Amino acid sequence: MSAKQCSQEELERRWRLMLGSEADNLPLQPHDSALDRTLAVLYEPGERRGGLQGSAPGVARWLGDIREYFPSSVVQLMQKDAMERLGLHQMLLEPEMLRSVQPDVHLVATMLSLNRLMPSKTKETARQVVRQVVQELERKLSNPMRQAVSASLNRAARNHRPRHNEIDWLRTIKANLRHYQAEYQTIVPEQRVGFARKTQALRDIVLCVDQSGSMAPSVVYASIFAAVLATIKAVSTQVVVFDTAIVDLTDLLSDPVEVLFGTQLGGGTDINRALAYCETLVHRPQETIFVLISDLYEGGHAAQMLARARAMAASGMQMICLLALDDNGAPSFDRHHAAQFAAMGIPCFACTPDKFPDLMAAAIRKQDMAAWAAQHDIAVAG
Repeated sequence: MSAKQCSQEELERRWRLMLGSEADNLPLQPHDSALDRTLAVLYEPGERRGGLQGSAPGVARWLGDIREYFPSSVVQLMQKDAMERLGLHQMLLEPEMLRSVQPDVHLVATMLSLNRLMPSKTKETARQVVRQVVQELERKLSNPMRQAVSASLNRAARNHRPRHNEIDWLRTIKANLRHYQAEYQTIVPEQRVGFARKTQALRDIVLCVDQSGSMAPSVVYASIFAAVLATIKAVSTQVVVFDTAIVDLTDLLSDPVEVLFGTQLGGGTDINRALAYCETLVHRPQETIFVLISDLYEGGHAAQMLARARAMAASGMQMICLLALDDNGAPSFDRHHAAQFAAMGIPCFACTPDKFPDLMAAAIRKQDMAAWAAQHDIAVAG
């Protein structure tokens, strides 16, 4: 409902709820009084703010209240604000608390950052919460990813002596239209066109993911996309996460939840060390797509990082730097390093999860990725 459509009474009610204690002289209906108290816990300073930090049951009740009063999108925003304003991270170590929250990507990222601190009684509940979010995201993202990538791979190579199950019927029909037999209303398939036989992967994909605290939502999305890519036999997918240490999670790709729990969110950043490890994974540079997901704030040796990135780009692999892979809009990133990467021919830009499948499809087709970003109204750094 727009402001023009609101009655004067409804406008006054909304202003009262927005102003909180600054407008205590304005009366509220009983239902609105309860809603006002719920908002005061989070957004009122001083005495009106509730002391939820020491009480998991109190937090659980408050989380139930906000789900009752507000739509899902607002609930997720208020949960995120509660983590920041009320310092409720410790409450996530309680299974009762985890059962009360409405799961979303940011909650999963917060829980993963607390993974090392979780008592055993909480970890199973945490896994259930993470699995719920992962399954929801997989339902949303997996089909677009498979369709986009498979379509690109099908165009990438052809087989002119296909077996029956390898025939590309649409291209075969087009290639044999001149052999149409009007009498029988059919085409004689003199020339058969098929999909390439997958004796080896047509493309090698390496996802190198910065797991420092600022990149937490990107880690969640990257892990899910990596698990989906791993189900496509025509590509070989490897995923590496890093902070100041490096963890190769490729062996866990059959279960994205295990991939996520294999991360250790919140450390420093050594991009140079991660690139050095990933170099050892590349055996066919011309057929390799290397995606670095990082804000490029280097805590290690910056000059060596730039030199290593330059050598990797010069080897012939297709390199892309995603400054973020999430829905949060323009990220904070190291603009100097992004400009240096751009000068090497490594495009740097943020990408939302809904565009990532098309991005990978374009990379498989070896398109100009800076041009692809411009086509999708994505600002390229540098």
